[in-house]
Amino acid sequence: MAARWSIGRAAVLVAGLTGVSTLLGFVRDAVIAAVYGAGPQLDAYFVALGLANIVLGLLGTSLTRASTPVLAREADGEQECPGHRTFDVVLTLAVVGIGALSVALGLAAAPVSRVLAPGLDGEAADLLVLLTRIVLVTTVLVAATDLLVALAQAHGVFSWGALQGVPFNLVMIAAAGLLGPRIGVVALAVGFVVGSLARLALQLVPVAQHRWPVRPRLDPRSPGVREIGWLLPPLLVGQAMLNVNTIVDRAVASTVGEGAVTAVFLGWRLVNLPETLVVAALVAPLYPAMAAAAGAEDRERLRALVHRGLAVSLTLLAPVAVALLAAPQQVVTLAFGRGAFDERAVQVTAVAVVCFLPGLLALACRQVLVSACYAVGDTRGPVAVGVLAMVVNVVGDLTLAPLLGVAGIVLATSASLLVAAGLTGWLAARRHGLVPARSTLPLLGRTAVAGLGAALVTGYAVRLAGLEPAWAGAGLSLVVAAVTYQLALAVLRAPERYVALQVVRQVRRR
Repeated sequence: MAARWSIGRAAVLVAGLTGVSTLLGFVRDAVIAAVYGAGPQLDAYFVALGLANIVLGLLGTSLTRASTPVLAREADGEQECPGHRTFDVVLTLAVVGIGALSVALGLAAAPVSRVLAPGLDGEAADLLVLLTRIVLVTTVLVAATDLLVALAQAHGVFSWGALQGVPFNLVMIAAAGLLGPRIGVVALAVGFVVGSLARLALQLVPVAQHRWPVRPRLDPRSPGVREIGWLLPPLLVGQAMLNVNTIVDRAVASTVGEGAVTAVFLGWRLVNLPETLVVAALVAPLYPAMAAAAGAEDRERLRALVHRGLAVSLTLLAPVAVALLAAPQQVVTLAFGRGAFDERAVQVTAVAVVCFLPGLLALACRQVLVSACYAVGDTRGPVAVGVLAMVVNVVGDLTLAPLLGVAGIVLATSASLLVAAGLTGWLAARRHGLVPARSTLPLLGRTAVAGLGAALVTGYAVRLAGLEPAWAGAGLSLVVAAVTYQLALAVLRAPERYVALQVVRQVRRR
């Protein structure tokens, strides 16, 4: 079976390697913020990047999600195999389809840009068109990279996929730091293309090492491709709904004021860091294991995997959310507050961070729950939930942004994530019996009680200490939040009090 490898050890390995990539990603963002500040140039770049991500999310992510269960079954845990007919067809279709769509969008970049950012005009609007055409080149490269990562993970090889951010971020740091002062924000778009090529090259290493044959192929009638085709439409709809959220968020932010798009983007990057380290690293080995358990009709193991994913995610992320709530300005200053990123930009980004926090834990839970639904072949239920969440987000953007500015946009996103997590949990529990209420509801209750206690103590400690250096205030907040949350779990005699120790043991065993 593809689940022969240890999920715990794989998660620790992925978390460690992802941590290196993510750290470099924050260095990249810090360099970008210092060079360009929060203004119309950087707003234009992030909007152009959003369009490329829309194409990737709509086709690349959907194909990867639909392909993972099929590839996990076909690989069957063997490091050497005669080939993957299904993978070859999917890769070929991805390159052709995404390439054609990107060319069409590039030709229509001017009118598309006006829809994406109606608040940008003049030089910023012209710059957006140029940046859009450049970054669209990366869509085919990134889609192929993600599919190669899925193939490797189906074989239990996780290290190369977790490392893909390292060459990409190194290229982006060099482009921003060396070329940015000379050619402006165009350096970021060029760096994005070169960095994406480096990511793709890195994923070819395990293909060559294990001699997995990869070749262009068109055979839409094979059973694996038919199964993916059956799973794909609802996934496309679901990704389209997420893309609508992104389009509306950035379009509305472009009308709020200069630097608003940047503040929302960097605020989310800061909040998303722990989610990337914990949940993304956990789901990478968890999803193929869920697919294998579902394929073997082992519902007890599948339920255990879901509960374990929720417990680890909540236990490790709750203290981080508390720390960000207690010292948001210090954390933003530490991360981005240098160079052209002035005090006003820090304050606006700190507001975004606080307003994103309700959605952090919701997103973490939803990642695990959606993966479980996909593993049992249910893609339509999560899509329906995504539609409702999209409505919440769009309505929230249009009603709250004129009143609250950046805070209104971010609160709308958090509200949509909370709605999506709650409805996905209900779906997974009622339709598939994947979420045992007797263990999950107490888990949520303990998380809420421990989090509230830790928030009160941490907030008081930060205000009492009044430490001036940003690193001291941020460090104090994180330490107090982690210690008080762990103590609260011990007082509650929560089973999750051992999660941190178990993670440490996994690291030592690696």
